[in-house]
Amino acid sequence: MKGRSRVFFIFSFFTAFSIVGSFVLGFYLGKIYFGKYKLEPCFSSSSDIALLCDVYHRLEEKFVDKTKIDSQKMIYGAAAGMVKSIGDPYTVFFTPKETKHFEENVKGSFEGVGMEIGIKKNQLQVIAPLEGTPAQKAGLRAGDKILEINGTSTSDLTIDQAADLIRGPKGTEVELTILRKNWEKPKKIRIVRDVIKIPSLKLEIKDVKGEKVAYIKIYQFSERTGEDFSKAADKILEDSAKKIILDLRNNPGGYLVVSQQIAGWFLKKGEIVVIEDFGGKKKQKVYRSNGPSVFINYPVVVLINNGSASASEILAGALRDNRKVKLIGETSFGKGSVQELIEGLKNNSSLKVTVARWLTPKGNCINEKGLKPDIEVKMTEKDYEEGKDPQLEKALEIIKNL
Repeated sequence: MKGRSRVFFIFSFFTAFSIVGSFVLGFYLGKIYFGKYKLEPCFSSSSDIALLCDVYHRLEEKFVDKTKIDSQKMIYGAAAGMVKSIGDPYTVFFTPKETKHFEENVKGSFEGVGMEIGIKKNQLQVIAPLEGTPAQKAGLRAGDKILEINGTSTSDLTIDQAADLIRGPKGTEVELTILRKNWEKPKKIRIVRDVIKIPSLKLEIKDVKGEKVAYIKIYQFSERTGEDFSKAADKILEDSAKKIILDLRNNPGGYLVVSQQIAGWFLKKGEIVVIEDFGGKKKQKVYRSNGPSVFINYPVVVLINNGSASASEILAGALRDNRKVKLIGETSFGKGSVQELIEGLKNNSSLKVTVARWLTPKGNCINEKGLKPDIEVKMTEKDYEEGKDPQLEKALEIIKNL
């Protein structure tokens, strides 16, 4: 799901095509040729495309304010509406402007508040506030519902449109209307934007009743996480820690290859990490561990919550399915789909489309369901206020008996 943290994006480049007179002519001829490519008719009958043309001409003829008739904007609106009708929040049409913003976001050159967002049950919400960012410092939490952004309702926004509204130059302010579970009414939270720099991971060697336990908190699966994990592994071996707590809470994901790489430290070479399922359109693709299997005999427990998504769910699922590693905490977010960016559409517009879903090694679908913990431990308002962490306490209790 990402070129970066929010999602895994698998980029493909296709020949551009134009929706102009030749499209309509080609449709009625029953086939369209562009260069060496043949494009099949996209509507079931001529009446379908005729309806779009009819609506356009009726507006042009009847609408009272001719200055508001923008044919380009109408085409983009029709394309976006067609894509939205599918009902998948991760399948989105981008106008040229939105395409540019999306590419900037993927490259990581952005300023904003530092949180991953998603749509669950038709509601925009926080997947996870990222470590050390303005969003985290403002007190946002995984699962918070975002009702408005600067007074604009989020009910009809795509994830990327919402992200574009939240993002902005360092030092500027954004106001979010937030509704949290157990709150009687929404609250407005003002956040000052900043340059977003997210750490990869942190390692602590904890003493648990005379035993050294390595606590590894992975914040995201970025380009440098694999290298940072390798350094952490050296430190674990150097300090002779023999047990590991892997904390994937509020980790919104990242690169699949990095998740696969880290799984290799805990699994035998060749064991399945994740399965990419294309819904029967083509053969499933299986991703396997490449080793080095250094921690194959180490007792391990994994912490998850509803801010654990995408690559973090893949890693947690791989460890549980292959090694029966206990998952502790709360049900994960359930972002188990793969998006492909189709570039080069008319005027540099693009289409981000869900092409596959992730399955755990045992074939369980992650998407929309998430991973249920083996040991459920919830965080209360009092825990947050007092700085307590009952989930980590339970992990320490379990690991000392393994």
